[in-house]
Amino acid sequence: MKTLIIAAHPNLGQSKVNKAWLNRIQKEENVTVHDLYKAYPDFNIDVKKEQQLLLDHDRIVFQFPFYWYSSPALLKQWQDAVLEYGFAYGSNGTALHGKELLLAISTGGPAEAYKEGGYNKFEMKALTLPFQATANLTGMTLLPSFLLQGVRTVTEEMLEESAEAYAAYVQNPDLKG
Repeated sequence: MKTLIIAAHPNLGQSKVNKAWLNRIQKEENVTVHDLYKAYPDFNIDVKKEQQLLLDHDRIVFQFPFYWYSSPALLKQWQDAVLEYGFAYGSNGTALHGKELLLAISTGGPAEAYKEGGYNKFEMKALTLPFQATANLTGMTLLPSFLLQGVRTVTEEMLEESAEAYAAYVQNPDLKG
């Protein structure tokens, strides 16, 4: 299985978690790491190049820090441009059918904040429903998300454990949506 990691962190150099995840996952075979903010600092996305990357891989991972209950701006723009009618959806838009989509998300707030009765009032599964809708429309299977929450208090040991767990999770051929 070939996996494409679409990393969308606007300040990757200052990130502890996303940088550690990418440093670890790029050591794996059959994994392509694609840093959107490095590739498109001007937000001018090469749609055909991105579509070819999707075609060349079986599992697509959107890796990002959770920004205002969504993804960073460039990942949203990427979706708008790349997942176009006739390619990703519509009567002839079947290019992504059968592929897997996985979200790898870090949050500043702890897991307890993302539940009914918690500070944010909603569970992560509810807050990521637009990605489920995207997977449904494009014929992909949304796999269970990989989460690291409460990153503001993560220790170096926890960070290393998380990076190892991330690599194992992303490469797991038995994940089911």
